[in-house]
Amino acid sequence: MKIYDVTLSLRDGMPTYPGDPPFSRRTAATIEEGASSEVGIIETGAHAGTHIDAPAHMMKGGGRLESIRPEALIGPARVFDMRRIKGHIDARHLEALNWRGVKRVLFRTKNSARHAKAKAFDPGFVALTGDAAEFLASKRLLLVGVDGPSVDRFRSGTHPAHMPLLGAGVVLLEGLDLSRVPAGTYNLFCGPIKIEGGEGAPARVFLTRGRI
Repeated sequence: MKIYDVTLSLRDGMPTYPGDPPFSRRTAATIEEGASSEVGIIETGAHAGTHIDAPAHMMKGGGRLESIRPEALIGPARVFDMRRIKGHIDARHLEALNWRGVKRVLFRTKNSARHAKAKAFDPGFVALTGDAAEFLASKRLLLVGVDGPSVDRFRSGTHPAHMPLLGAGVVLLEGLDLSRVPAGTYNLFCGPIKIEGGEGAPARVFLTRGRI
């Protein structure tokens, strides 16, 4: 069985969306200093690195993490390779794809190749347009995943990609690293941190092919 870990590592100094709290880790106790065990302290925004969005992230009165169905996070997922696209992904790009049987979709773009070198936030990341989001919402998908920090382009204003997708009950998975993943169908395993009342949460995500 082939296993792909498509999760970005949380690390000090990693790029985060402008205005979001940065990730940091420090130690409260270490064995070297005489403690019986090492204990770390982490501080992070809920949308750092690879993470999911619940409707409450953008919608007043929207559902929170506990409203997300586990079946949306585990099951077959289609990876589409969109690296040839110039600019953002819009509906005409999506209309040309094979959507038969697709319930969860992940988009590999130029963003994934930038992750290993990223030292600062890239405002030019590839995202979805509003009409692309409307198209995806019409497909009644369970989950949409992107390899950028947001499904919306930077400074989109009214969040034209988030709103139709979250409004349709689609789970948004952002900040994936798909740099080593060829296009095709995989088994998706997405495990967000279980935060009561959370509007989003960091997640560990794997794609597999073959028998478990």
